Amino acid sequence: MKDCLFCKIINGEIESEFLYEDDEIVAFNDINPTAPVHILIIPKDHIASADDINEENAHLIGKIFIVAKKLAKEMGLKDGYRIVNNCKGDGGQTVDHIHFHLIGGRQMLWPAG
Repeated sequence: MKDCLFCKIINGEIESEFLYEDDEIVAFNDINPTAPVHILIIPKDHIASADDINEENAHLIGKIFIVAKKLAKEMGLKDGYRIVNNCKGDGGQTVDHIHFHLIGGRQMLWPAG
């Protein structure tokens, strides 16, 4: 997508340091972290939101969780972590490219925090 922030990051139009990259997935630090570790994990294919997951791209979501597990281990999150996905505006999604937040390094609270 031409105006998608995350597509621009993936394509190198906006500079970012990838913590992980392969042919389908990238991960980088969130610019507004809510915890000591706050990483965004996104597919390179533009999928607008969870509502746009289909049979052709569903494998990417499973792969994102494998990448999250790998990054959590690399970041030393042995006591646990949170993986968050927001869907559309009312769900808190601010960039219309599906992404997952890997958050850890502190005690997580529920329902907020």
